[in-house]
Amino acid sequence: MARVNRREVLSDGEVQVVHCINRCVRRAFLCGKDPITGADYEPRRDLIRQRMEFLASVMGVEVLGYSIMSNHIHIILRNRPDVVSEWSDEEIVQRWWKLCPARKEKDGSAKDITDLELTAMQGDTKKIAEWRLRLSSVSWFMRFLSEKVAREANKQDECTGRFWEGRFKAQLLLDEAAILTCMQYVDLNPVRAKLATTPEKSDFTSAQDRIVDLRAADSGSTAGQASSGTQGLLGARRPQVRGDGRGREPVPFSQPVDDRGDRMVEHGQRAGWIQPMALEPKRKRVRQKKSKRRCSNKGCLPLELGEYVSLLDWTGRQIRSGKRGSVPKELRPMFERLGISSELWVECVVRFEKWFRSSVGRPAKMEADAATRGNNRAISVRRSREMFG
Repeated sequence: MARVNRREVLSDGEVQVVHCINRCVRRAFLCGKDPITGADYEPRRDLIRQRMEFLASVMGVEVLGYSIMSNHIHIILRNRPDVVSEWSDEEIVQRWWKLCPARKEKDGSAKDITDLELTAMQGDTKKIAEWRLRLSSVSWFMRFLSEKVAREANKQDECTGRFWEGRFKAQLLLDEAAILTCMQYVDLNPVRAKLATTPEKSDFTSAQDRIVDLRAADSGSTAGQASSGTQGLLGARRPQVRGDGRGREPVPFSQPVDDRGDRMVEHGQRAGWIQPMALEPKRKRVRQKKSKRRCSNKGCLPLELGEYVSLLDWTGRQIRSGKRGSVPKELRPMFERLGISSELWVECVVRFEKWFRSSVGRPAKMEADAATRGNNRAISVRRSREMFG
């Protein structure tokens, strides 16, 4: 069956959450060590991550999750035309200049824009409207990312030609249940591929970045210190206590004890460019803190980061063991709150791409989306009904 036209999936004028997948041509090695040639492409992972962080700081597109595999990448993006619409014409010009500068430094970065150039570019209202649309476009985000990686890879390999097998594949995530399932699928990719044994050991994933900051907040150490000696997430932890600690109630791992702890989680050194987890934080003033690393501080899910990590750890254990275990009591209310079948949860995370095509969500939203776009998604809707009820 032919792939659905991306114009039928993406709409730059409305806020959407999209799961994007891009694979190398002939599934050649993007990163890691090629066992046949012996070539080491591991440094490219850092290049991709740095490029995503740069784009997240400039564009009105937010990164909810990612994983960089040996021959493909997964990214969950949310476009924010509502945020971009509030930017002034000058800010639009400044941001577009960073992406497509007329003058560059020797390292390829943009030179400072002059007042004359700024005035001239602000005078072109038609161009500004076009740039405003592109700055909140998922397609343009993937274009800026893929083109940079392809150019650098071809330069390293001393060759020309196509690097990616085609334009990226896009899955529209219609509700919170779909976003949660997809985020777990993306974060557990290295575990499923047997490249890592646990989420915190899965290099170059949003899960590892968030866990490093969470551990830093939990221990009061720096992000660099927290990344070393990582233990099992559900293992023994030294509880934190409020005040002087005399007879006070221990604070769970998932709940930083003060504003500084919240800042280390939501604006952390490693994951501060990725969107925070909780939609409704306990301390809104921490969420309202302006960041130059992303266009907004809006969260992803009605979960705390600790809850998400606990679910991720439990799901990863079921995938590795090859058999289903019982759902812990503390995770059952989470499934009930989101209306997700706990019996089918692990299977859905493992088979996410195979079960769903261009869109994922609850049955009613899947059917409405299919009717709007004139598509027949009977199989995906059936899977959605089994999973999300």
